[in-house]
Amino acid sequence: MIKLLADSGATKCEWCLLVNGKYTLIQTQGISPYFLTLEQITALLQKELLPKIKKVKVDEIYFYGTGLSNKNNVAIIKKALKKVFASSSVEVNDDLLAAARALCGNEKGIACILGTGCNSGYFNGNKIVKNSPGLGYILGDEGSGAYLGKKVIQYYLYKTFDDDLMVRFDKAFNTNKNEILDSVYKKPLANRYLAGFTKFLVDNRGHYMIENIIEDGLNDFFYNHLYKYRESWILPINFVGSVAFGFKDVLKDLCNAYELELGKVLKKPMTGLINFHK
Repeated sequence: MIKLLADSGATKCEWCLLVNGKYTLIQTQGISPYFLTLEQITALLQKELLPKIKKVKVDEIYFYGTGLSNKNNVAIIKKALKKVFASSSVEVNDDLLAAARALCGNEKGIACILGTGCNSGYFNGNKIVKNSPGLGYILGDEGSGAYLGKKVIQYYLYKTFDDDLMVRFDKAFNTNKNEILDSVYKKPLANRYLAGFTKFLVDNRGHYMIENIIEDGLNDFFYNHLYKYRESWILPINFVGSVAFGFKDVLKDLCNAYELELGKVLKKPMTGLINFHK
């Protein structure tokens, strides 16, 4: 049984070809039906993916990605995959189920995504049965890279940072108020732009203002999302994503403070997905 797994965002897609328990990782451009048409997705698969898996006959395809809680988007992805892999069975799911399967396997648990954005859900061992979405970077996404990056910019533009951090920020980013506001309000992909400022938090750990931003931002995620699940108090809280992985020490402290059980923390879901689909 040969399986092909995919974990896709809008920018890049990580594929894994599973053959007899061994795996090969492949990367292509991101595949999102919000940005690509059916024809463009099909062409991308033929140009970037097929040459890398040569003439392997794939039996099963499991595609996970952003924006796939929308049934119309699922249909587009499935149709494109069937055009390229006509004889393969195809299953298409959203990134939250990918996180749940990667983190929990077939066990019950809370699955959380903390990357550029945020998401969370209660997984009953088979499917997501409760969901507290992040609402996007303008209205919510508490604890995400965009949320934390926005706090960094606020501290800088309001001159809340002390002199030392102001100097460090100028040295790290060499930007100004007008450039920042243009990037946030006039240019596309503002959420990714904002998330880019989390690097300043990573590079300046130990300063009390930096630690406050991290702790307050992640605490907002706990309060607005994890508290909505009564299962949070009896099941492990699991995380996937660059922000979760980078600040897992803070997640551990918060779980201890609220008497919650911290489960797995993964940077990317693919490792867990490989184990799940093996």
